[in-house]
Amino acid sequence: MREPGFDQKEKTMSYDVIIIGSGPGGYVCAIKAAQLGLKVAVIEKRATFGGTCLNIGCIPSKALLHASEMFQHAGHGMDSLGVEVGAPKLNLEKMMAHKDATVKSNVDGVAYLFKKNKIDSFIGTGKLLGAGKISVTGEDGKPQELEAKNIVIATGSDVAGIPGVKVDIDEKTIVSSTGAIALDKVPDHLIVVGGGVIGLEMGSVWARLGAKVTVIEYLDTLLGGMDRDVAKQFQRILAKQGMSFKLGAKVTGVEKSGKGAKVSFEPVKGGDAETVDADVVLIATGRKPYTEGLGLEDAGVVLDERGRVRTDNHYQTNVPGVYAIGDVIVGPMLAHKAEDEGVALAEIMAGQAGHVNYGVIPGVVYTSPEVAAVGKTEEELKADGVKYKTGKFPFSANGRARAMQATDGFVKVLADAETDRVLGVHIVGFGAGEMIHEAAVLMEFGGSSEDLGRTCHAHPTMSEAVKEAALATFFKPLHM
Repeated sequence: MREPGFDQKEKTMSYDVIIIGSGPGGYVCAIKAAQLGLKVAVIEKRATFGGTCLNIGCIPSKALLHASEMFQHAGHGMDSLGVEVGAPKLNLEKMMAHKDATVKSNVDGVAYLFKKNKIDSFIGTGKLLGAGKISVTGEDGKPQELEAKNIVIATGSDVAGIPGVKVDIDEKTIVSSTGAIALDKVPDHLIVVGGGVIGLEMGSVWARLGAKVTVIEYLDTLLGGMDRDVAKQFQRILAKQGMSFKLGAKVTGVEKSGKGAKVSFEPVKGGDAETVDADVVLIATGRKPYTEGLGLEDAGVVLDERGRVRTDNHYQTNVPGVYAIGDVIVGPMLAHKAEDEGVALAEIMAGQAGHVNYGVIPGVVYTSPEVAAVGKTEEELKADGVKYKTGKFPFSANGRARAMQATDGFVKVLADAETDRVLGVHIVGFGAGEMIHEAAVLMEFGGSSEDLGRTCHAHPTMSEAVKEAALATFFKPLHM
């Protein structure tokens, strides 16, 4: 149940910190706490560390996104550059092997970091027994009691399903993101229920590999919560790539049918219902906090109305010494948000002043092109009554983008109308996920659009579009 060397005769082990869950929030919290001199243990129910992100989420999906992009580029993007190759042949088994090797490398890396930082690990299911006490049950079914000054709940999230609709997810025909990264063949028709990040990323993978992809979304826009200007442009780009969309549609049923499945839906604003057949249906309607079986109710830990663990500004629950971070608490369900919370909480438990700036947490959609954003959207600023100014610059006017045939998209900067302080930056384009960080750094230090526009950017780079958008915000762009 634990790393070799554990004395099974010893009834109770005592730690400064015990963390339930080894996803990005849990393992980063463990490492930081150990670096600060605390005695740390981690409980993980999987056989490997890293949680959903490293095992069946962020990492494997990015491996498939990159591989499928290379496949598409080989077949459609090289001839015009003077690189003549034959039609590419898909070896899906080999592509999946690359994905699995990527996962193994990352989870093994976390195991190495635990050993390096002298963090004890228990493979099993953790359960709170009250303040300072926790049990872990391994494969042998025998619970073992542990003690800790601090207990951290970092159990992440699970597939939410479709509200009001019973769906039998078998991970073969009707799949979640877990099954979507492990299909053994390219479906002729993939229906994606949900037009958010997960659905669009996995839908784009299989579209590039040859599937017809239809996205059904309850809202009248993709990427609900993101800037509407970005969402509209992004939808047009994906439509050009062959994906089709049914927006403002409420799914009323998903069930197996013959060798495939069928999805029934109706317009949210009224109209005729439809039923569409597919080989595979991906349920990508969001995630919910994973709190089952943790003994939270018996321990007296309070949850909020959405099933999240309720915490104060220092991540502590109503039970002294019991904390929570990541997807199980309020805030965006993002791996890097959980990591930052893990660092902050470790610092707090070590007597320091940990802090997370929730106004500067970037979000990225790893499609091709990527979508990235940090800070406020126009819709949010309008709703808050904030007076702002906008600057935009298209990649079609960027020299490096032209050279790379990556001219889709734009950069958009939103700044306070009076102070010029940057309030939000939104990017649709090649490498958006990397470019967004200069905006995050600027905003972390309260920078203005003029600060950004007057910062020298190397030429030629895609990032010059960020500078030009900033110039357009406080005065005028140079190359438009």
